[in-house]
Amino acid sequence: MADAISDNLDIDCSEFINREKMTRTMKNAFLLVGFILFPRIIQAFPGEIIQSFPLPGNHCTGLTFDGGCLWVADYKTDIIYKLDPASGSILHQIPSPGFWPMGLAWDGKYLWNADKEQAKIYKIDPQNGTILLTIDAPCSDPEGLTWDGTTLWLGDARENAMIKLDLSDGTAVKKFDGPAKSVNGLASDGKYLWSSDRNLDEIYMIDPESGEVIMIIDSPGPYSRGMAWDGIYLWNVDYQTDSLYKIIRQDEEVFRLNDTRRARITLIHEVKVFGQGKLKNLDVFIAIPENMSQQKILDTSFTPQQYTLKKDHWQQPVASFHYENISSNETVQSIMVVDAAVSAIRYFIYPDKVGSLESIPQNIYRLYTSNGSKYMTDDPYMQELVKKIVGDETNPYWIARRIFNCVRNTLEYKMEGGWNAAPLVLQRGTGSCSEYTFCFVSLCRAAGLPARYVGALVVRGDDASLDEFFHRWPEVYLPNYGWIPIDPQGGDKQLARDQAINIGNLPNRFLITTQGGGDSEYLGWYYNVNERYQTEPQVQIHIEAFGEWDPLDKD
Repeated sequence: MADAISDNLDIDCSEFINREKMTRTMKNAFLLVGFILFPRIIQAFPGEIIQSFPLPGNHCTGLTFDGGCLWVADYKTDIIYKLDPASGSILHQIPSPGFWPMGLAWDGKYLWNADKEQAKIYKIDPQNGTILLTIDAPCSDPEGLTWDGTTLWLGDARENAMIKLDLSDGTAVKKFDGPAKSVNGLASDGKYLWSSDRNLDEIYMIDPESGEVIMIIDSPGPYSRGMAWDGIYLWNVDYQTDSLYKIIRQDEEVFRLNDTRRARITLIHEVKVFGQGKLKNLDVFIAIPENMSQQKILDTSFTPQQYTLKKDHWQQPVASFHYENISSNETVQSIMVVDAAVSAIRYFIYPDKVGSLESIPQNIYRLYTSNGSKYMTDDPYMQELVKKIVGDETNPYWIARRIFNCVRNTLEYKMEGGWNAAPLVLQRGTGSCSEYTFCFVSLCRAAGLPARYVGALVVRGDDASLDEFFHRWPEVYLPNYGWIPIDPQGGDKQLARDQAINIGNLPNRFLITTQGGGDSEYLGWYYNVNERYQTEPQVQIHIEAFGEWDPLDKD
């Protein structure tokens, strides 16, 4: 149990937010000085725990912030507690209006409480708990509750839905599917909604207009419930640890790395010759991976050792192998071995922080909005489609997001054979990962938004695994953030969370070998590997390319 209840029921906590703002300002100043003096200083990141303290009970659920203090509901004691956000001590308490209090919200003057047992929503006098208004909840399992500045949003845990309410009768004005499996807590920062999910231990930043998940952060505990926003930080009730956490909503970090995998990746390109004659000339090109934010190349070697390093006009490095007069029944292997440390990466993208299209560097704009035979951006169908998709949107993030939604909603994953151009694929309605990529890149470029693709070798299950299929996905250039992965084929899912995890997120399963914008003088439209050859008559060749992953010793 926290500190004893204060006898002063009117205690003023309004200075708290001012102290927090001063602390925040001092912190930012310190970080700036620290960056100048100590460039390797580690910044904070969204979701990082700033403070925690025990909750006043063992069955706490809803949470809200009244501009100075926190309020938390406990369904076992049937009490709503007012807490000092600096210490967690109890300043005041009132009885809950029902017998199973869940979500809490503050409208600037009064508390609101959703009660699960009665499926009611109560407007409450914070001084004495008097019930001022009662409305029926439009669901049977109300849990999360928040005030967005004009009205209430309610989370339905059982049906996994988020509902914007008409306060005159409690009916729904707007309704979205929940971002993941269950809506357990809700908060509003005045622009976005935030929702917690106890099943996946995640917290989501949500666009209240569309219900789309913009950002995913880890919840601070294993059973995330009520949420609140104090103007600077998010607060989260954890039902399992019986703790209240203050966590960062936004900081200077653009991305976060974790779950690093150290592996040796072997890419083998194999050509077998059959028939009556010879393979006269064979050129094999292997894309060479480079250091990136989420991958560090520890060592690279090639077999045979006679090769030439080249770069195409997209600045992609390749190892070029040349062979001549290969007889029937011979096998030629070109091999690249890479030792790498590959991490999972999660970008923290705030749409309002993305720069304008006009702020994109001209060299990037010119190169990565150019046309190509797989893109056909000047095709009338593509021109009309991109107008319908983008409309009057000017924010690069939302342009990319609209195109992402169009591609994933239009296409169904199916390998038809070959890689067709974007207009045909979109009208056909099916495509491979490469065709999803061509469609997305084409529409982005037609909209004036730079886009490219990357290709990778993939861990298939176990740490030691074989990759025969590879994977390719697009990246989009967002001013102030740079190149961001966005995979409409991976995001072709029902849950908003599963869509969003394919925007600005990569697991540690990929060694990216190729960063390409289109047709390459060495790789063509391929990635990872490519080959060119000339044969004598009646010669057949069989080509295989595959990647093998093996874990490196931890020491």
